[in-house]
Amino acid sequence: MKIRTLVKEDLPSLVKLLNEAYRESYEFVPFNLEKLRSRVQERNLKILVAEEDGRIEGFVAYNDGHWGEAIEWLCVLERPDRKLVEDVLIREIEKYVKGDAVFTVVDAESPRISEWVERDYKPEGGLYHIVVRIDGLKPIPQVPEGVVLRSLKLGEEKELVEAVNAGFGGERLKPGVIQKWKSEYPSFSEEWVHVAELNGKIVSVVVSKPDIKYNTFFDGRRGYLGPAATLPEHRGRNLASALTCRAMNFLFERGMDSAALYTGERNVASVTLLKELGFEIGHRWRFMRKHFDAKNKTGPSPKRA
Repeated sequence: MKIRTLVKEDLPSLVKLLNEAYRESYEFVPFNLEKLRSRVQERNLKILVAEEDGRIEGFVAYNDGHWGEAIEWLCVLERPDRKLVEDVLIREIEKYVKGDAVFTVVDAESPRISEWVERDYKPEGGLYHIVVRIDGLKPIPQVPEGVVLRSLKLGEEKELVEAVNAGFGGERLKPGVIQKWKSEYPSFSEEWVHVAELNGKIVSVVVSKPDIKYNTFFDGRRGYLGPAATLPEHRGRNLASALTCRAMNFLFERGMDSAALYTGERNVASVTLLKELGFEIGHRWRFMRKHFDAKNKTGPSPKRA
């Protein structure tokens, strides 16, 4: 068996592997060739494949995104030495890690968490998928005097990006994001972005979108919400609650019967707020993280297993 880098001719085999490996996963939507190619390009994924006698037995994908350096996929055919092949793939992809840590996301109830622990990956927090039914308009919580709740205006992308990045304490959005959303969601416009304005400045944001992938595959009518981003000095003033309710009402008026979002389990304030608004935890994943001694790391050198 040899470990090598991806070539475009591998993609059909990877589609089959992905769909087989994750078919029982929570809300998994199968990949096709176009979707996989787009994901690889969009996220600039580094992929290594395990090949034996001309057949791809498995692969692993690495991504350096705004969440940090991550192992995004690990797929190996069921075989007696499946874990051994996975271990080799992981050791090789770890050589591309530039920083001092890498993480992966695993279903909280997965029996394979123990396998990641054996590879020196430790649980460090997790991620919730939180969902809510929308069966009517919700009252908007009261906000401080002078605060205006409204939709984003044309030409306010710069202010949006600055507010969201400041609210999250790091880069979450980049210039051009509005056009990107419009290209991804044909019905999307600035009115889907809900903002709180005070003294002419955007101080809190909630972005709503149609959950196209879920709705298409599961025949649903669900909307997606980005977690509220509020400037630190304006927190604790009901802005996040008010904008979330405004966004839920916006989705309801457009025929959607539910909404969903993702938030970290350590974001206790966000989880508490959402539960108060009727959201429930639909699924939970664990973050498994491995820390390296940078002095002992070596560069990439795919080789035979």
